[in-house]
Amino acid sequence: MVVRVKKPATHTVDAYIAKQPAGSRPALQRVRRIIRKVLPGAEETITYQIPTYKLHGRMVVYFAGWKQHWSLYPVTGAVRAALKTDLESYEISTGTIRFPLDEPVPTKLVERIVRELAHAAESRGRAKAGSH
Repeated sequence: MVVRVKKPATHTVDAYIAKQPAGSRPALQRVRRIIRKVLPGAEETITYQIPTYKLHGRMVVYFAGWKQHWSLYPVTGAVRAALKTDLESYEISTGTIRFPLDEPVPTKLVERIVRELAHAAESRGRAKAGSH
């Protein structure tokens, strides 16, 4: 019989960052500061076991750390279209953009991505409110 021990869930962004590989922590702390600057009124929480930022109850952006990169989610089609040239040098897969840990955090680009995502969340909220 195999007994699996469930890892304790991370409940705060501070705890999430502390659990990441030492090499990724500075980038994650920087990304967190950028998001909080762009979304000063956002709720900071953990969803899907990664840091999540919500405005007015709507998810805006997630970030996560990995051994070789950190990622932002969701990178929607609208974000990709709006920032196409700026995103060309990064690896993008469905809904995810990966930033290498061996490069500086592209502050201005992250700010623009978060603003685009916040605008999209606001638009979804208005559309939903208008459908009632």
